[in-house]
Amino acid sequence: MKKLAFILGLAAMSFTTFTSAQEGVTVTVVVENVLSDGGTILGGLHTNETFMKGSGILNASAPAKEGEVRFTFENVQPGTYAIMVMHDANDNMRMDMEANGMPKESYGMSGNEMAMGPPTFDGAKFEIANEDKEFRIRF
Repeated sequence: MKKLAFILGLAAMSFTTFTSAQEGVTVTVVVENVLSDGGTILGGLHTNETFMKGSGILNASAPAKEGEVRFTFENVQPGTYAIMVMHDANDNMRMDMEANGMPKESYGMSGNEMAMGPPTFDGAKFEIANEDKEFRIRF
């Protein structure tokens, strides 16, 4: 019985060691063309299921400063993702809109597609494998 418990203990330890060794990659985001200080740059890492529906599967923020702002998403597992960023100038944690439905605050996404109409996951998606990535997103 002691032998069985010992073997099960070893198996459990090797499983947890294996799982913790499978950390994901780091995705660094550099937001370019931030036009003003003040407020917060909000970023979300999205799957197709979360894109344009609220928070991402991972979220990050950094104080806004004119020029460039940088933040990272840690431990990103392999898959297909998109990044959305916005300058929340008044720190109300949402995109403010004009009466005609156009955004009042700067925004951007991976792929830097700025077509007319709402952003699409297909226009912003990218693949993560086993290497760290850096994206430059322009407002």
